[in-house]
Amino acid sequence: MNVIRFSEPDFSSRLRKLAAASSLFDPVIEQRTRSIIEAVQGRGDAALLELIERFDGARLTAEQLPVTTAELLQASIKADADLRQAVATAARNIEMFSRKSLRKNWSAKNTQGARVGEKFDPFQRVGIYIPGGTAPLVSTALMTITLARVAGCPQIVVCTPCGKDGAINAALLFAIRTAGATELYRVGGAQAIAALAYGTATIRPVQKIFGPGNAYVVAAKRLLFGRVAIDLLPGPSEIFILADDTAEAKFIAADLLAQAEHGSGHERVWLASPSAALISAVEKEIKRQLPLLPRREFISRALQNNGWLVQVKSLDQGIELANELAPEHCEVMARQAMKLAGRIVTAGAIFIGPYSPTVLGDYVAGPSHTLPTGGAGASFSGLTVDQFQRRTSLVEYSPAAFRKSLSAVAKFAQVEGLDAHERSATIRVEVQRPGHKADKATRVRKRRGG
Repeated sequence: MNVIRFSEPDFSSRLRKLAAASSLFDPVIEQRTRSIIEAVQGRGDAALLELIERFDGARLTAEQLPVTTAELLQASIKADADLRQAVATAARNIEMFSRKSLRKNWSAKNTQGARVGEKFDPFQRVGIYIPGGTAPLVSTALMTITLARVAGCPQIVVCTPCGKDGAINAALLFAIRTAGATELYRVGGAQAIAALAYGTATIRPVQKIFGPGNAYVVAAKRLLFGRVAIDLLPGPSEIFILADDTAEAKFIAADLLAQAEHGSGHERVWLASPSAALISAVEKEIKRQLPLLPRREFISRALQNNGWLVQVKSLDQGIELANELAPEHCEVMARQAMKLAGRIVTAGAIFIGPYSPTVLGDYVAGPSHTLPTGGAGASFSGLTVDQFQRRTSLVEYSPAAFRKSLSAVAKFAQVEGLDAHERSATIRVEVQRPGHKADKATRVRKRRGG
């Protein structure tokens, strides 16, 4: 872990390093990702199969890309009672939270008496990426696919990487099937995102892509934004903990280690506290707990690259740092934690108090754990069910409401110099209706030979 203290003369410059650009904007990763996207766009399935062999070590045919119903059923049979119970527990909370978040159609009358409103329809075909690799994220299947199902999306297409033998983790397959996926393909990485965006002979393109991933997956989503709709930029995991001298060092160390263990080496973890004693205690606890963890090599690499223990001058300075970093996860373990949390305005999710560790949000709390990283939280919120809904405005004017609006429309069109806009409105009062005399505008136009 890297330790910096506000009393050090180079504190400000080291803080800038701490807040340096994340792997989401690494130019080398971006260029490699662009090459992958271009290959899939140009050569479709052939490029996918080559990339799967290169990155996952599996030699497949195009016919083997889809996961079969038989494979999904076999995975369900293998699921033990504890896994079934865990999936059911998480699914209930996620579905409840999602149903509360659904946006509903509405209508009202504006000041001229016209009927206006919004309707929300599910996207008809969505793509969801589920990370695999060193840690098949069973929970992510629930935290994404469930939202699509609750929103009513009829086609839910999932991509996830396979192992060298072409197989996908059975527990992950069980969760994907349980959550409600309608199609599943054994393809991962940036190439999966490109296939979902452009389509291939095997994988038809989608309208919007969702889900977290490594730096290459997120770079692909960023590069393809506009070609296809994108949810947000959820990359390698992050946690920022704001704590005072009442916090338990063992809890903090465990939470930092948990978010550093995903395996990419690009994870970022921070502790900010005005307590020098707590900083020292957490540093000791990390050294004590780390050797006990099976994934300690992954964790050590992440801590060396982007693990920071920061002694700030005050909790106020810690809050400023949190808002600058816009962390994916933010824990507050301090006196008046709820009040402090109210001042943190860029975090993806905030966990309040010593018994609300981030792992609860990772697995069972209810809100999706798909959250913005790399500072994107300043502009993006976490994944919610309404992102699977497409919004449409509805406008309906009666003749009376139209007449009340006509003068304002005409004035705007005149000021903007858009004569056809004005004509689109005024023609409706110029048309002679059966049994009625021509209105004044029509008579004037006839006198002018119009």
